[in-house]
Amino acid sequence: MRILMKIQYNGLNFNGWQHQDEGRTVQGEIESALSYIHKTFTRIHPASRTDKGVHAKEQYAHFDTELNIPAEKWAFILNSKMPKDIAITETFEVSEDYHVRYDSKGKTYRYSIYQTAKNPFYNGLKAHIDKDLDIEAMREAAKYFLGTHDFTSFSSAKAVIDYKVRHIYELEIEETNDGLDIVITGSGFLYNMVRIIVAYLFEIGELKRKPSDTLKIIESQDRTLIPITAPPDGLYLERTFLNIQELEDYLEENLEKH
Repeated sequence: MRILMKIQYNGLNFNGWQHQDEGRTVQGEIESALSYIHKTFTRIHPASRTDKGVHAKEQYAHFDTELNIPAEKWAFILNSKMPKDIAITETFEVSEDYHVRYDSKGKTYRYSIYQTAKNPFYNGLKAHIDKDLDIEAMREAAKYFLGTHDFTSFSSAKAVIDYKVRHIYELEIEETNDGLDIVITGSGFLYNMVRIIVAYLFEIGELKRKPSDTLKIIESQDRTLIPITAPPDGLYLERTFLNIQELEDYLEENLEKH
């Protein structure tokens, strides 16, 4: 039986999602619990991998089991063995050939910043920028990212894949009570892509670059033009779309708002 888990975690004290030889990881914690229950190593497969310090409100991963436990009971069982910074919010059965990484249709990330006085209660949960930002300039630049592009210029040099074409459905700058959120929805994202786009938009907001430069930078496919990456503080994997209908419904709802 293949079980799909919906997962939330606070990434502050993790070295990212993916298992590493050293350091605490989300994958390592969940696999440790599953392996204890199964009395043999049990691998989990995620929809995506998040970096050190990045949070998730809706991450998914699946695993296979031969134990005679109803699918919906796995959330309760696993939560009894999870640390305080991980929650399994739902578990359900999927078909044996379902693979959450390849079958999911898109993701939404949210990057939250605050611009008020330094606040220790936001540590790791929001990025702090104590400068005024030109929101309209950022929104103008954001429009150039929409659609299908090769995002080499906005991908980490550590990215090992060659195919760097992705489709961006949504890139919104939302003002909040104490700062702003940058919300981006796409078919998929390259390594550090969201954080590099965010860092670039901050430079636009600080008037260090012009919105009209954006398309030229995208088309150049030159990572050296954007040598900065925003910190992981405030970055959340907000939603994973398990099928095309979920994605279409979300986009239709957001088009009505904007």
